[in-house]
Amino acid sequence: MGKKKATLIGDIFSYVYLFLFAVIILYPLLITVLSAFNPGNVIAFTLDLTRTWTLDNFRRLFGETFYGRWYINTLKVAVCTMALQLVLIVFSGFAYSRYRFYGKKTSLKFFLIIQMVPTTAALTAFYVMALISGGLDHQWFIILLYAGGGVPMNTWLMKQYFDTVPLALDESAMIDGAGHFRRFWQIILPLVRPMIAIQALWAFMSPWGEYMTARFILRSGENITVAIGLQQFISNPREQRVTLFAAGAVLIAIPISLLFFYLQRDFVSGLMEGGTKG
Repeated sequence: MGKKKATLIGDIFSYVYLFLFAVIILYPLLITVLSAFNPGNVIAFTLDLTRTWTLDNFRRLFGETFYGRWYINTLKVAVCTMALQLVLIVFSGFAYSRYRFYGKKTSLKFFLIIQMVPTTAALTAFYVMALISGGLDHQWFIILLYAGGGVPMNTWLMKQYFDTVPLALDESAMIDGAGHFRRFWQIILPLVRPMIAIQALWAFMSPWGEYMTARFILRSGENITVAIGLQQFISNPREQRVTLFAAGAVLIAIPISLLFFYLQRDFVSGLMEGGTKG
């Protein structure tokens, strides 16, 4: 009975903790959604369930602002960043996991040191690089920054995941006459799809919410991203367009959610169990 009582108390505390954690996460989301569908404008986010629901804020968002252009800019930056970063970290993670070369350990340590430097400390360097390379106010430069900034730590993660793939698979493929690329593409890569899916989601999400770097590099209204554009709605204390801000924030979640639901089938970490059998 004592063991059952202890288990029951543990379950109660677990459910209470999960409930409080859910409230902390869902409460601001609920306020944002309700504000997005509220008519008119408010000076602050409010949890008001009595207001009538309307789509006027979304119509004003696309009719009175350049939100559509900002949205397309961010989508383009996010897709390009995801594709470029995946190529870099997958190949580099595979190389660090499967090959021996000069400077391997040193470069891995250097990756960790780079991650200790906050992004805000490198903004001046990014600005100078943009001036020298002609990338100031160009989206291709911000794509390179986002993709390159995710390489150090994500290469570590990909390397660790590649390390979980048994070397016996490589040896068996070599005996069957498979070359380096064939072993990578047809045998190893399918087994690390869960980590690739996670990395793709992270890389895609970053440009939608990142503000500081984009604000430093992108200047003209036709090139800015959603994060910069939405900040303009609440930056002026005399003209707070909170409902437009909330409507724009809700729309940001659509492509991220679609990508998540598309990739969730690859978030299964149990693919390795069947990898060495047969």
